Amino acid sequence: MQYGMIGYYVPHSVYPAGYHCNPEEPLPYASLASQKNYMSIYLMCIYGEEKHREWFVEAWQKAGKKLDMGKSCVRFKKLEDVPLKVVGQAIKRVTVKRYIDFYENATKGRRK
Repeated sequence: MQYGMIGYYVPHSVYPAGYHCNPEEPLPYASLASQKNYMSIYLMCIYGEEKHREWFVEAWQKAGKKLDMGKSCVRFKKLEDVPLKVVGQAIKRVTVKRYIDFYENATKGRRK
C-alpha cells in the first residue's frame, strides 16, 4: 500500500533516493485506487513521455473501450471497461532503468 492505494513501485534497494516528494517512500510506478464513483489506475510510465502516452491512447481506443484519462490516471467504473492487455503492455514497455532515467531528468532541481 502506498498513499492509500495498492502500489507498485521501484523499491529503495533499486532506487535508494526514493520519491522526491517524500524520499522515505519508494518511487511510485503504478497504482490502483477505488474512489466513491469510480476506480482508477495510475500509470506513471505514461506520465510525461508523450510518445508512450500516444501509444497508450491509441492502443486503448483500438481495443474498443472508452478512455477517461488525466495525465497518469485512467478512470473506469468496472473492470470490463479496461483492456487489461493494453495496461500490461504499457507497463512492460517501460523498463525500470528507462523509468528512473526519465524520472531523474524530469525532477532535476526538485529533490528535497
